[in-house]
Amino acid sequence: MTLPQEVRMVDVGPRDGLQNEAQTVPTEIKTALIERLADAGLPAVEAGAFVSPKWVPQMADSGEVMSRIKRRPGVSYPVLVPNMKGFEAAVAAEAEEIAIFGAASESFSKRNINASIAESMARFEPVVAAAKARDIRVRGYVSCVLGCPYEGDIVPSSVAEVAEQLFKMGCYEISLGDTIGVGTPGKAQAMIATVAERVPPSRLAVHYHDTYGQALANILASLEMGVTVVDSSVAGLGGCPYAPGAAGNVASEDVLYMLDGLGITTGVDLERLAAAGRFISDYLGRPPVSRVGLALLSKLDDQRGTGTH
Repeated sequence: MTLPQEVRMVDVGPRDGLQNEAQTVPTEIKTALIERLADAGLPAVEAGAFVSPKWVPQMADSGEVMSRIKRRPGVSYPVLVPNMKGFEAAVAAEAEEIAIFGAASESFSKRNINASIAESMARFEPVVAAAKARDIRVRGYVSCVLGCPYEGDIVPSSVAEVAEQLFKMGCYEISLGDTIGVGTPGKAQAMIATVAERVPPSRLAVHYHDTYGQALANILASLEMGVTVVDSSVAGLGGCPYAPGAAGNVASEDVLYMLDGLGITTGVDLERLAAAGRFISDYLGRPPVSRVGLALLSKLDDQRGTGTH
């Protein structure tokens, strides 16, 4: 088994995780979470989304968040933008990196962003061109790479086609998302092998949801295929809207514990990361959706003499 020596972790908790929360999370809490994640050594923290507040009210303060965070040198703070209006708002907020999001499923694309795959690509072209003119980096997302809630299984060639379009458009990196968390290691490797025929593995990232408990296994399988960038969410923030009560994003703490155990360098401090997870979980009034986070919290309580068994 050949694994990379280094992996770049991207924490999507402050955006992809919090956007699903029913209760409004104040700007100061979001800002504090982002700063804690950067202080833990994460090289990229998704800070917000410039989307319609009508559809995603949780992200309505993204401009304020961007203006308040103390940006650490060497850390990127990407924000999601769906169109030129979102891009202009991101520019006003002095974003240095944006993300655009397409889908490998025609049905999901129409329901998620009210556009066909072709229409979504056409919508992104002026955004990417404008970003390149301003030296703003662009990351691309592809949803439903291993399954769709409306269409079922997705053929790898469909994923490869969308990923290639985003790559040729100018995205420096393409994040492949198992949106409903139905993938297994074999399917993940087959999908990546097909995509890698059109986009270099060095330009790919993976974004696995843990709905069926396969995320860590899928990440390990992806690393074996040459992928070196992994998306995850602190404390496992973010549920899966298509499987009520099921886990959503894989927890950053769990991913880091596995990577540390494999001797893979990330530059991220596990204790500080877990502390960030406890911070946001305490605010939300529930325990972290992270096995590692819970284990470390229990260990800390035992050391303080406050543990209960």
